[in-house]
Amino acid sequence: MIKKVARNEVRKARHNRVKSKISGSAATPRLNVFRSNGNIFAQIIDDEKGTTLVSASSIDKELKLKNGGNIEAATKVGELLAKRAKEANIKTVVFDRGGYLYHGRVKALAEAARENGLKF
Repeated sequence: MIKKVARNEVRKARHNRVKSKISGSAATPRLNVFRSNGNIFAQIIDDEKGTTLVSASSIDKELKLKNGGNIEAATKVGELLAKRAKEANIKTVVFDRGGYLYHGRVKALAEAARENGLKF
């Protein structure tokens, strides 16, 4: 009998394939996106040191969102992440979509970050 593989397991395999090809450095850190049903999270990571430089999510008190799982919330998270990256002197990043399709919330977050000054 054929066993169906869980969607998230397939996404994780896709993410690991992408992560093996790209990595963040001090000069160009990696912008990672994680999307759950209810929220969206983004972090800028220096893979050489293994540290998170900047992060933002839809559960941040600063944003005061009622629903963190929609395109509007993703846009605000992208704006907040770009603002925090500017404060940390980060201008360019490598985008890691986390194995998700570049569509919907992931696309909204990326475009909001680009509009607010991050280059990738």
